[in-house]
Amino acid sequence: MKINPQEALKKLATQDSPFFTLFEHGTLSVEIYKPEKVDLQQPHTRDEVYVVVSGTGEFLNGGVRTTFGPGDFLFIPAGVEHRFENFTDDFSTWVLFYGPEGGEKN
Repeated sequence: MKINPQEALKKLATQDSPFFTLFEHGTLSVEIYKPEKVDLQQPHTRDEVYVVVSGTGEFLNGGVRTTFGPGDFLFIPAGVEHRFENFTDDFSTWVLFYGPEGGEKN
């Protein structure tokens, strides 16, 4: 299976939501995410990975702030507060949720 970012963003544009689930297999769920102006997400119950498609900004992950850009990989353990801040209008990212509720312990 192959989904490129342009196809994913076209599918997302048909929704009234900043995210769209594109693929699921076992515990893996792959989404495209493109918030507008403010990232309102809350901590999730499973481990999560972001791979930035486009744009730049700052990422707050459990109290640690870092900058991000295209191609960056960001890992967030289950239950940790996180959000994108001060991001450019073209920001979008792949989101991968995986593993059990509560996250993997190792």
